[in-house]
Amino acid sequence: MQKATQSLGQDDFLRLLTTQLQNQDPMQPMDNGEFLGQMAQFSTVSGIQDMQASMSQLASSLQSNQILQASMLVGRDVMVASDVSYLTDEGTLQGGVDMPAGGQLIVDILDSSGQVVRNMDLGVQGAGVVRFGWDGTTESGEALEPGAYGMQARMLLGNQTYALDTLAVSRVNSVDLSSNGLMLDVRGLGSVSLNDVWQIG
Repeated sequence: MQKATQSLGQDDFLRLLTTQLQNQDPMQPMDNGEFLGQMAQFSTVSGIQDMQASMSQLASSLQSNQILQASMLVGRDVMVASDVSYLTDEGTLQGGVDMPAGGQLIVDILDSSGQVVRNMDLGVQGAGVVRFGWDGTTESGEALEPGAYGMQARMLLGNQTYALDTLAVSRVNSVDLSSNGLMLDVRGLGSVSLNDVWQIG
């Protein structure tokens, strides 16, 4: 048994209007203003429905385009805000720091227990995103295992020290469409929103 529709289409409206005209009291015919008002009301409703359908199609098209663009990131490196980055099997960890102004930049690399395993003085840097790399070795030259390592950055400006946010650079393993939007599975970082990507490559 088919479920009865709960909405009126254009044909239904015109059929009702024709029936209303045919059965109106000839001594008290429908006022022209009332007739035009009903037509205008239907046109408005119909226009809104058409606009909603168009917006739905546009949203679907934009989402499909976004998914296609995100899928092209698989296998590529992205830069995202994070205090953790990934040391690869090749022995390289890449990161960045968003410098609000020029100053001396120092980055510490930390192990899983929070201990500093490498202190890197990157010298005086200008404002903007400064990228850096770590070869996976400690201060004594010991090579550490691949995996996730913490990052801390600070800027020395005169006699003042300022803590700065760090950025991680790592590879996209896969793309997933969830209720939170498009999410990237980034190696060593887990699930990251596409909107949180600072740079590609």
